[in-house]
Amino acid sequence: MSKIRAALIAAAALVAVTSSASAQCVNKAGEGTGGNKDSAMFQAYEAILQATSWPMWSQWMANSQKVGVAPGYTVSKLSSKCSAGGMGQTCRVQATLCKS
Repeated sequence: MSKIRAALIAAAALVAVTSSASAQCVNKAGEGTGGNKDSAMFQAYEAILQATSWPMWSQWMANSQKVGVAPGYTVSKLSSKCSAGGMGQTCRVQATLCKS
């Protein structure tokens, strides 16, 4: 009986760790328009950061301002699609951000 109970406790702990880890990640998308691809990408990525965390976004603005960087987060699955439109270029960016 104690072996079954220990196995159930271990399984519950694994589920809790998995749920906790996945809860720390968010999938976000943003759209931006600018005079060129770089400025449109910047605007789209900035929208993702603002939708994730205003304090993190303010650190990013003060220190990095690089697409693919997010202070206190690991950025993965970063993808973009840009095309002519708006004031020159319109970009849509998607990324997964996981709290470090």
